[in-house]
Amino acid sequence: MSRTQRLLDLMQILRCHRYPIAGHALAEQLGISMRTLYRDIATLQQQGAEIVGEAGVGYVLRPGFMLPPLMFSSAEIEALVLGMRWVTRRGDSQLAEAAGNALAKLADVLPAALRDDLEANTLLIGPTSAVAVSDELRVRLRAMIRSECKITVAYCDAQGASSQRTLWPFGLGYFEQIQVLLAWCELRQGFRHFRLDRISAMSSLDVRYPRGRRALLQAWRKSEGIGDATARN
Repeated sequence: MSRTQRLLDLMQILRCHRYPIAGHALAEQLGISMRTLYRDIATLQQQGAEIVGEAGVGYVLRPGFMLPPLMFSSAEIEALVLGMRWVTRRGDSQLAEAAGNALAKLADVLPAALRDDLEANTLLIGPTSAVAVSDELRVRLRAMIRSECKITVAYCDAQGASSQRTLWPFGLGYFEQIQVLLAWCELRQGFRHFRLDRISAMSSLDVRYPRGRRALLQAWRKSEGIGDATARN
């Protein structure tokens, strides 16, 4: 891990704790020595972070560092919180953690009154009846999409027929009961949609596909008759 990334991680850990966190706990989470922790905290303090430390108590970050004050309407706060809660309930474990981190960052830079609105939000996401899908598969698929790598999957279609496919994955669709992979299929030489719960195995070929995912998404939209500003399931 680079020092820059470590400093960012340290800031995020401090952001997520309202109350002081012990130095040894910080060092353990980051996998560093106490000496390195002291040096990193000093660096952040020199850059303007208001990190307050007290012997026997721990460290706490005062709100407001790195991001300018943000202003949102009450409706915007509700929309953000509801969206993050949806991701926490319906996304994979990494997305759920990212949603929590994003809310912590938002709370850190909001004025006090808006922070109260965020914390008092009572819009909730109910239980899901979605078909179960492996968390590992969802995490790995997002990684393959980001890296624009070809993958092979073992797939079983609605009729029960099994096949091996080489795919260029470029998107994921989230529906109430299922999640769908959007991909170019080398076997069919066209865009196809694959339900994640019907993928029994997936592996990366460590080969980038020849067209970027943005270009594939645009071509898929065109093939589906979806305009750039049109939202459709």
